[in-house]
Amino acid sequence: MRAVFYEKFEHPPVISTLKDPTPSAGGLVVKVEATGLCRSDYHGWKGHDPDIHLPHVPGHELAGTVVALGKDIRNFKIGDRVTVPFVSGCGHCHECHSGNQQVCENQFQPGFTAWGSFADYVALDYADSNVVRLPDEMEYETAAALGCRFATSFRAVVDQARLKGGEFIAVHGCGGVGLSAVMIGAALGGIVIAIDLDDEKLALAKSLGASFTINGKSTDVVATIREISSGGAHVSLDALGHRVVAHNSISCLRRRGRHVQVGLMGDGPEPAIPMGKVIAHELEIYGSHGMQAHRYPDLLAMIAAGKLKPQSMITNRIGLEAAPAALMEMGSFAGSGITMIRP
Repeated sequence: MRAVFYEKFEHPPVISTLKDPTPSAGGLVVKVEATGLCRSDYHGWKGHDPDIHLPHVPGHELAGTVVALGKDIRNFKIGDRVTVPFVSGCGHCHECHSGNQQVCENQFQPGFTAWGSFADYVALDYADSNVVRLPDEMEYETAAALGCRFATSFRAVVDQARLKGGEFIAVHGCGGVGLSAVMIGAALGGIVIAIDLDDEKLALAKSLGASFTINGKSTDVVATIREISSGGAHVSLDALGHRVVAHNSISCLRRRGRHVQVGLMGDGPEPAIPMGKVIAHELEIYGSHGMQAHRYPDLLAMIAAGKLKPQSMITNRIGLEAAPAALMEMGSFAGSGITMIRP
């Protein structure tokens, strides 16, 4: 198979011809029809993820067709159209038994703990309890757009933040994660405030449901959010992953507000948390890491009903040959929306 391949962190990846994967007993192999280019892949290539062992094939947002089955697979057949959460639970640990596969103690992550989907084929473990069968009418690109950013944002906004209609939600950073949160927050009836440094990204956020936009280059972000929301946001997300952004996200909350950290911090300094305010105002701070397969039906139902349109965030399509350069360029935060790779 052809695949994006690197043998050293931060060295240019190349397109290589590698051996086709074979399924484990409890796994299957998918022919990749679409896979998203995500900033988490960039962090992996930079060496920020300890689960990655070299050499490596990145990619974790995927959709495709099942082409091979392990001997223990019971729930899928050759030809099934599928996707998978970027975190798959082992099914045996305490967290999996409690329904929290997204923080499984022995998790499988394509593109991190194993070779990923920037390739013609990808092998997926723990498949029976994690792989998600797609509705016949759903395009592969739409399904691949769910894999990390959209599903993670869905869990962050719906399950972790518990956003209610009429509440103000501040979304800091309008990349793929942030734009997903904007769309989901608006669909739930939230009043969305989108924050970024790029007017093009803010315009896209506005088109996806943001009621207000703030360009942080020229505005006091925290003061402006507090003014717009008459005292502070009920919910705030750091969708970017930066120490200043995380601090702003917590600081802009009203009393008893909820901060959700979605963006990865990389290898920079840890954020300074205004802990006095957290205590005095009884703020809640959550992480959000993926979403369980058993939560996909609610997400898919909202897409089928037309309340969510993740495909509208796809702004660029490239072939596998262009993926190495696109991966390395993610550090510049150039462009808006989601880039989709079609192997």
